[in-house]
Amino acid sequence: MVITVFILRTELTKDCLIFNNRSMSFSKATDRSSTTVPWLAEMSANPWFSALPARDRNVLLTVSERIRLRPGEMLFRQGDTVAKSQGAFFGLARGHLRISSLHGGGKEAILAILEPGNWFGEISLIDGRPRTHDATAIGESDVLVLPRSVFDALMQQVQFARAISELLATRTRWLCGVLEDATLRTTRARVARRLLLLSHGDATLSASAKRLVPVSQDALAMMLGITRQTLNKELQAMVDSGILALGYRQIEIIEPAQLKNIGVG
Repeated sequence: MVITVFILRTELTKDCLIFNNRSMSFSKATDRSSTTVPWLAEMSANPWFSALPARDRNVLLTVSERIRLRPGEMLFRQGDTVAKSQGAFFGLARGHLRISSLHGGGKEAILAILEPGNWFGEISLIDGRPRTHDATAIGESDVLVLPRSVFDALMQQVQFARAISELLATRTRWLCGVLEDATLRTTRARVARRLLLLSHGDATLSASAKRLVPVSQDALAMMLGITRQTLNKELQAMVDSGILALGYRQIEIIEPAQLKNIGVG
């Protein structure tokens, strides 16, 4: 899927962004009240987005175009090139996206599951290199598409550029943790720690945790790089201990403190 949004003139001022073309005109987007900004409640669940100034949050939401992905539809593929004048910054408003890589032998590695509120796709806009992974809709999903020209204009603001730097720093810490787990932890500890991450929204790193983690055992096995049989053995041991309960495409964390203790191993 290739999405191109043409912006004929972009003017960034301290108080507003003004966009003009034949089909749309946005003026003083930052003056909109919170009740009129689309998707504000859904996107504000994300700690990075909610920490942005109201002005920037309103611009991201009012200027973005919404697209709907069908289950299994790809937003972009690993290796897709992003021309200097094209590309976009994406926000997930509804549904879930699978961030993954597919190897030559057909084996898929799931890097993360994105939930509503996450913004992504900034790497290729910053370094100009191809997309680093696949982004696929797990179910029907709504994605907000912020044009490249608007992202570049926002990046001229020190506060927004710093926010993007903090977003990248958070993701780097998250990836370092995942890499450390893969090389230093036991299999059971890795399962426990990834479930805890998923309970906090995985890459979202939300401060609050969910007891019910919406993930299938197949997907969790692909995140950890282990077989479904190995994963089932580890999960069943924690079920027998009363720490977890297994459901259809979901895992309930009954004893988060005990799960955290297992993750130390």
